[in-house]
Amino acid sequence: MSNKTTAPGQNSSHTLWGGRFTEATDAFVQRFTASVSFDQRMYRQDIRGSIAHARMLQQAGILTENECTAIVDGLLAIQTDIEAGNFTWSVALEDVHMNIESELTKRIGLTGKKLHTGRSRNDQVATDIRLYVRDEIDVIAAELTRLQSALLDIAEREADTIMPGFTHLQTAQPITFGHHLLAWFEMLDRDYSRLLDCRKRLNKSPLGAAALAGTSYPINRHYTAEQLGFDAPTRNSLDSVSDRDFAIELAACGSLIMTHLSRFSEELILWTSAQFDFIDLPDRFCTGSSIMPQKKNPDVPELVRGKSGRVTGHLIALLMLMKSQPLAYNKDNQEDKEPLFDLIDTLRDCLKAYGDMIPAIKPKKDNMYLAAKKGYATATDLADYLVKKGLAFRDAHEIVGKSVAYGIQQKKDLSELSLSELQQFSDIIADDVFAVLSLEGSVQARDHIGGTAPTQVRAAVATCRELIATR
Repeated sequence: MSNKTTAPGQNSSHTLWGGRFTEATDAFVQRFTASVSFDQRMYRQDIRGSIAHARMLQQAGILTENECTAIVDGLLAIQTDIEAGNFTWSVALEDVHMNIESELTKRIGLTGKKLHTGRSRNDQVATDIRLYVRDEIDVIAAELTRLQSALLDIAEREADTIMPGFTHLQTAQPITFGHHLLAWFEMLDRDYSRLLDCRKRLNKSPLGAAALAGTSYPINRHYTAEQLGFDAPTRNSLDSVSDRDFAIELAACGSLIMTHLSRFSEELILWTSAQFDFIDLPDRFCTGSSIMPQKKNPDVPELVRGKSGRVTGHLIALLMLMKSQPLAYNKDNQEDKEPLFDLIDTLRDCLKAYGDMIPAIKPKKDNMYLAAKKGYATATDLADYLVKKGLAFRDAHEIVGKSVAYGIQQKKDLSELSLSELQQFSDIIADDVFAVLSLEGSVQARDHIGGTAPTQVRAAVATCRELIATR
């Protein structure tokens, strides 16, 4: 799209609200107060809302059938020109709404001026932005699902791949790589649920609230709500034009999504480092160094990690924007769009990057396995073994602690200690202990819902696939 935007003074069209004024708006003020440079992206939603409004006006007897047809055809022609890059946006006309209405009037004459009957830019923009956010939530939700599906594919494939599980970034217990990826899936699943909740709350139509008090025309708000796919009209005209809770809620949902992606990014960055060397990211998701030829930098996850602060910043900006506004609409609300648009763009791009990158991850299974053998990851299994033999857990904990201290001294893992070495700490330890001290035995033992056993990982993948299939 190559649409142009004219500067103040370059367009001879008069503003659509200038009757009360005796002098022209200052050129700087015109530019300062205009929003068309960023809100023109809502042209589809604006035209869709105007078409629904025109059809309602015809139904109410305010427009004739011919007038309604002229308006609808004119708006669709304008949309075609915008999408072909053949439309000039005027700063003098302030915003997307007045640009489209002015162009419609140019094309169809006096009938174009009748379109605004029974509505205000206040309820018009409130409608447009809800439509826009709703459309974008659907796109973001689809990207979340794509990423979740990719995680399930890898989790199923790597259900038997053993790696160390960490707490405090210290080796804790052995887990499977598939189990780890399913933890990411669960975070994203909560994100998906929050998005649906946000969509449900925003899906009420403010169209017909007019400036703040409603209108004296015999409008049918249920009709326009249905035409635009809303569940119902909003209940209070004051709240209708001034509410931006839905934008703040999306920003909150987006901040959590980005927080989760940032956590994923941190792990991917660690895992690609020479110190961990757990995975390989394909070259197309990395960059090199201008001075160090050996470097392969995980720039995509690093950038996603950095962008989490950007989205959270937009959440704070929107909260501060609304915190002191009296009812009803105020010009402050123009400041909702740039942070909202940017956070939506950032969310979409980051999820797309992850949806493309995750399927391309290549785990280095041998390195993961060797790392899991370090740090005495099966110490808890030894303690559980002793408890099953009749010891109290605290006594078992002490015995295992002494066994680990001995292993550190001898530079041996617990599984590498001989039976006689282990028995010096407890004489109830027998030959069967080695079955629980192996990494495979440890992960197999966690065979319950939510556990890391490969059978449970595969069962969880199947359950999650069914969940996604119902969306």
